[in-house]
Amino acid sequence: MGTRGAWGVIAVVLLIGIHLVRGGADELRGEGPPQPLAVAAPDGTRAADGGPAPASVPDPLPASPPVRVRVPAVRVDAPVTEVGLDADGWIEAPPPEDEHLTGWFTGAVTPGERGTAVVVGHVDTPGGRAVFYDLGAVAKGHRVEIARRDGRTAVFSVYGVEVVPKEGFPAERVYGDSGVPELRLITCGGAFTRETGYAGNVVVSARLVEVRRT
Repeated sequence: MGTRGAWGVIAVVLLIGIHLVRGGADELRGEGPPQPLAVAAPDGTRAADGGPAPASVPDPLPASPPVRVRVPAVRVDAPVTEVGLDADGWIEAPPPEDEHLTGWFTGAVTPGERGTAVVVGHVDTPGGRAVFYDLGAVAKGHRVEIARRDGRTAVFSVYGVEVVPKEGFPAERVYGDSGVPELRLITCGGAFTRETGYAGNVVVSARLVEVRRT
């Protein structure tokens, strides 16, 4: 994946929000997107949230790109595009002109395969709220549904939601292969200043619990 190394390239997903500009009425009122209660420590550690036992996880699926992501608890129902690396070797964010679009990072597995799939989205754009604005309100036990190109829907159960600081990002903990199919939904979050943008990112961790035919 280039000279930066796999973890370095993947970790930059967590930095996509730093270049975004908050806008709209929320900024004028001094409000912002909801934030999860769990915050990773500066060294990247946090209390384990647990999750479904490996025995309860369906068999991994073959590769098939995602086409839609749904998070019913926060009313997300959005298309998915593919995002890769830009000319400098960094992961691209979804185009900001379509605030409802999410991006699957093609350098990781597809949702439902063994390993950790990554889907990113903007929290806001210069025009206002974006697709993952309410991602911080997701809670343990909520479901994430990923419709795939092969007609299957991979259903994930959330077992962790946290704000991860940009500094000292624990890439291996967040993206390491647990041996079962997992999913990360990521957007920018944490404290915001006009000078530096968001201080961290909201990371939702989920594990495959069901596969449906659509």
